[in-house]
Amino acid sequence: MFSFVSIFRWIALLEGLSYILLLFIATPIKYLLDDPQYVKLLGMPHGILFVAYVALAFLFKKDFNWTNKQFGWVLLASILPFGTFYIDRKYLKTA
Repeated sequence: MFSFVSIFRWIALLEGLSYILLLFIATPIKYLLDDPQYVKLLGMPHGILFVAYVALAFLFKKDFNWTNKQFGWVLLASILPFGTFYIDRKYLKTA
C-alpha cells in the first residue's frame, strides 16, 4: 500500500533522475550535436516532477517537523544535481 510519504519519495527520485538526464545527457546533445529533441522530450516531465516535488515539500513541511533551515535544504536540493537523492536518504527514508 502506498502512503503519501512513499509517493513523495518516488517523486523525489524521479525528479532527481530526470534532472540528471536533462543536465548531463540531453543538454550536451543539444549543444554539441545540434539536436534539441531530447531536451524537448525530457523538459516537460522534469518540469512537472519539479513542481510536484516543491508542492509536496510544502505540504510535508509540518508533518516532518522540518525547521526553516532543513526546509531550505529540501527546496535547494531540487535545483542541485543529485540533491533529491541526498534529501531522500537524510530526511525521507526515516519517515
